[in-house]
Amino acid sequence: METSDKPPDAPTYRILSIDGGGIKGVLPASFLATLEEQLDGPIGQYFDLIAGTSTGGIIAIGLAMGIPAKDLLTLYTERGPRIFGQAESGIKGRLADCWRGFKHTFTAKHDADLLREELEAVLGDRRISDAQTRLLIPAWDADHRSVYIYKTAHHERLKHDYRLLAVDAAMATAAAPTYYRRHRTAEHVGLLDGGIWANNPIALAVVEAITLLGWPSDRLQVLSLGCGSETYMLGEAPGWGSLAWDAARLFFDGQSHGANGMAKLLTGHEHTRDAIYRYCPAVPKDFFKLDDTRRASQLSGMGASAARKARPKLDPVFFAQPIEPFEPIYSLEGDHR
Repeated sequence: METSDKPPDAPTYRILSIDGGGIKGVLPASFLATLEEQLDGPIGQYFDLIAGTSTGGIIAIGLAMGIPAKDLLTLYTERGPRIFGQAESGIKGRLADCWRGFKHTFTAKHDADLLREELEAVLGDRRISDAQTRLLIPAWDADHRSVYIYKTAHHERLKHDYRLLAVDAAMATAAAPTYYRRHRTAEHVGLLDGGIWANNPIALAVVEAITLLGWPSDRLQVLSLGCGSETYMLGEAPGWGSLAWDAARLFFDGQSHGANGMAKLLTGHEHTRDAIYRYCPAVPKDFFKLDDTRRASQLSGMGASAARKARPKLDPVFFAQPIEPFEPIYSLEGDHR
């Protein structure tokens, strides 16, 4: 682990990491929007690096573009029902639910074009080069079975992504298998949800900070937000009907705990100092669904309450003042010179 010989008053580097979780992204969005209420500007201005996967990637991209967290929360709470086809109520709504459930057996459950329309309404034609802080957004290259990470031009090797539309990075990281069709980029690369391998991107963010950015490991402070941690136990022989989803829970939990453990080791958390602040409230099994917007207001309340309790601890660490402006190594303006 790299350590620093800098004096105690040397600056720290602040990282925000946001997990995937579909509409449950309301929880971290509300958490951030509540903290933002007492800040002098959008909360993204207070972080040196923002990493996010899937729904967390959408939030991360928006924050890095300077969009207030409250506006991103509105995207989920007001436009979520349209994105997930739940704008109808009563009999029409129940019939639509039945149709989506049936369709889910042989094709993507939701319409990616609707998601793109709503994301374009928020992100417009912004490109990754418009990010006001460093970004790291995981996706999965399904054709090559390999990782694919969108990044700002924060290192001399990163010469490509800054030209790309921000909405394409958002669509790629959120293309959850069976829920949305695979996202095809302008270069015809077929990408899937980054949650396949990095649903909790905290370890990815810490490694990026220490290696490519060269930040001392003992100068990192990380705010890590989840979308709710389900409380459940598996029997010795779970029924076949629940086996697939229980297996998915195991994979997500295993990845998340492993990522948290690696980040703690790299930053010296707990043993030498407090470096990681993780907020992921416990929720009952199956109470919140990835694509059910009907309990979004409850998720929003949970996020606001958690932020209210966390603020006294977080304010002096992350929100004393905004970061220094991010200056990318490459830019579209530089391309035109």
